[in-house]
Amino acid sequence: MTETHYSLGVDIGTGSARAGVFDDRGELLGEAKAPIAMHRPQEHHVEQSTRDIWRAICDATRRAVDAAGIEPARVKSLSVSATCSLVLLDRQHRPLALSTGDEGWNIIVWMDHRATAEAELCTATGAAPLANLGGVMSPEMQIPKLMWLKRNRPALYDSIGYAGDLGDWLGYHCTGIDRRSVCTLACKWTFDPRPNRGWDRDFLAQVDMTDVLERAALPASAAAVGEPLGPLSETAAAELGLTTDCLFAVGMIDAYAGAMGTLGRSLDAHSAHRLAVIAGTSTCHIGAQPERREVPGVWGPYPGALCDGFVANEGGQSLTGALLDHIVALFSAGSDFGDDPHGALSALLLERLAEGDPAPELHVRPDFIGNRSPLADPELRGAIDGLTLESPRETFIKVYWAAATALVYGTRAIIERMNANGYAIDTLHLSGGHNRSPLLRKLYADGTGCRVVLSEAPEPVLLGAAIIAMAARRHENPLAVARSLAPGEDLLEPDAAARDLHDKRYAAFRQLFDGRLD
Repeated sequence: MTETHYSLGVDIGTGSARAGVFDDRGELLGEAKAPIAMHRPQEHHVEQSTRDIWRAICDATRRAVDAAGIEPARVKSLSVSATCSLVLLDRQHRPLALSTGDEGWNIIVWMDHRATAEAELCTATGAAPLANLGGVMSPEMQIPKLMWLKRNRPALYDSIGYAGDLGDWLGYHCTGIDRRSVCTLACKWTFDPRPNRGWDRDFLAQVDMTDVLERAALPASAAAVGEPLGPLSETAAAELGLTTDCLFAVGMIDAYAGAMGTLGRSLDAHSAHRLAVIAGTSTCHIGAQPERREVPGVWGPYPGALCDGFVANEGGQSLTGALLDHIVALFSAGSDFGDDPHGALSALLLERLAEGDPAPELHVRPDFIGNRSPLADPELRGAIDGLTLESPRETFIKVYWAAATALVYGTRAIIERMNANGYAIDTLHLSGGHNRSPLLRKLYADGTGCRVVLSEAPEPVLLGAAIIAMAARRHENPLAVARSLAPGEDLLEPDAAARDLHDKRYAAFRQLFDGRLD
């Protein structure tokens, strides 16, 4: 009898590290998560620590394998999905701390917006890489962050010996082999993976960053998603509770892993009709098709970022689930709804929705820390319009409703922009925390007018990382692996009776942007 082998998906999120053990059918056998600390030394600055994250990964991995009830030696491959946070190491490749503290805060987190001015300077160049970024550089990308360090912390910048995306760092930490994923380099570093492109040195010269290639130890070529990186080192294997027979595969950004776990099985000649919506703390919208499509205000086109043969575009909202959490915390009445306020509000608002719009005059602009897509304006701020003097509890319920609909209308605006530039999206593949909310599931269908595919995979992001690990171990194309797993799906059709309500609310939502969405 052939011994069954297993794959491990590791997801490094904003607030936790998770690990999931999967069999070759794509069934999740065991999972665990561990919290990750966050440091906010001042406004717009958000930092984390590789030491803390590594502890969390090791803890989650050991407990996931234990929960799966298998011998660690039977885990033969792993891969990673991670936030696009920036890891800094010194010339000896030790953590290079941005702020003092026990943890050594050596990561600039993806949501850190300290580099807004530097991003504007990049945009002002009008350089060729901007055609791969929707025309606007984001402060959430890595070149502006490193520019900020060079301009504001020159001694620290001069001490850098390695700068890389969090997922790439994990591969290096686990194997000792430094190969950067095409997903991270293309999406966050201005690397163009098309033949004879690579790094645009003219652009780097324009922003005084010609030294970044050497300073950050950036490669001349990118590794394909799912490329075998190497076996775990003895140290990494011991700390993870695995063995050196476990192969590490080149991974991807967390949103792309979610897209692989939900959309991967459906990528074909008709993929222009489909959009992966990975909705949690923030929301990413990933579409992919064989042809290159430039979409103003939407990141990409990124060849190979999701998989070979497809070019991805990525729209985003920087605050979604985090915005709803903030609304609950902002109002005193939020404490009236128990330990699961989102679940309680979902049930209440669905009851009210059966009678019509729960708050027809109240609307929210949800961009509390800027608009990533389709306006690409990091300086935009949120707004609540239509407040009246009524009970605090009623105000809270209505503001929550308006915020929830606004998040979905933000997705609708991204879809409209993509459909005006070569897509024909009519189907959403929803994953992440929003998939667990009956209210949000219904709003995504009714508020956008799209069919919503709900995967039965309990953890699509972990599954996406595990697919990459399986593909590397089996020497197969990741899409072939995704298609072979084929987890069950449910389909939610938009309610035609709700169309008028959402058309009216969407028209009011657009007015909050003073014509900028026209």
